[in-house]
Amino acid sequence: MVSHRRSTQSGFTRGVRVTVISAAAATAAATLAGAPASADPKDTRESAKAAVDRLYGEAEQATERFNEAGEHVDRLRGEVGRSQDATARGQERVNRMRDALGAMAGAQYRTGAIDPALALLLSADPDTYLERAAALDRAGARQAMTLDKLRHAQRKLAQTRAETTRALTELERNRAAVTRHKRAVESKLREARRLLDSLPPEERATFDRASRSGREAVPDLSGVAPGSARAMSAVAAAHQALGRPYVWGANGPSGFDCSGLMQWAYAQAGVSLPRTSQAQRYAGRMVPLSQARPGDLVAYRADASHIGMYVGNGQVIHAPYPGAPVRYDPVGMMPVSSVTRI
Repeated sequence: MVSHRRSTQSGFTRGVRVTVISAAAATAAATLAGAPASADPKDTRESAKAAVDRLYGEAEQATERFNEAGEHVDRLRGEVGRSQDATARGQERVNRMRDALGAMAGAQYRTGAIDPALALLLSADPDTYLERAAALDRAGARQAMTLDKLRHAQRKLAQTRAETTRALTELERNRAAVTRHKRAVESKLREARRLLDSLPPEERATFDRASRSGREAVPDLSGVAPGSARAMSAVAAAHQALGRPYVWGANGPSGFDCSGLMQWAYAQAGVSLPRTSQAQRYAGRMVPLSQARPGDLVAYRADASHIGMYVGNGQVIHAPYPGAPVRYDPVGMMPVSSVTRI
């Protein structure tokens, strides 16, 4: 989670246009710039908080994009490796076939100076000669057909390898763009932090997020109807992560982002979840919030850029945002977009 206030949509495109992102970051920077001396202090505080909220939201969306790109890169690396191995095996088969055909061609050259009709007339056993000739014709046809198939397979594998390599290059480029965006947002978060730290302590305390990051005590969960065995196992694992830090792109065990915590907790229960919050929301059956049970995944915002785990009695456990460790919060801390039962 990056904010308990409604965050604005960042409008990312698949290509992650850094120029658009930079413009958005510049707008945030302008918001965070020093206010005129005549400005109302309350307005200044609210403007700073709104900018921090927006930047936290953009940062989390960038992190989920980063996670998704990383998953694609890893998958494509595996495909490239398998394609290269298959290409090498196909080439070896082709080489062996070429050697065999070369040996046959040499033998035919050494004996093929005599016209086949004349060889038949001179043969002491014409029947045997015809049988051998027919066998050689069949063998040659089979080998030619096999070689043709192998060459076709080799061309196809080479094409697949080239396409996969291009896709991998593109994903690496997108991932680099997301990384640059994340760094830009981190820079603005540091700027916001400096602005907040410059305010008087009593004013800073009114919206200092880090001051609320110590909620590690287990909320009252008495009378909560349990979820499935694997869901309760995941809840227990998430509880073990209380107090561990929010870390960009991390899925445990020493640090987590929001979707990383969900993936890690369910992995401890023997369940494999996708890496991103957007994919996790579709990893099971959606249920109404009013029917949520412990272990259900609660996605936030229309784009599901944040996700937590319901634990009962209106509480979720989640990795909130930079500077705040894994903790419990009310399920209604932000607009809920979906609830998914694994």
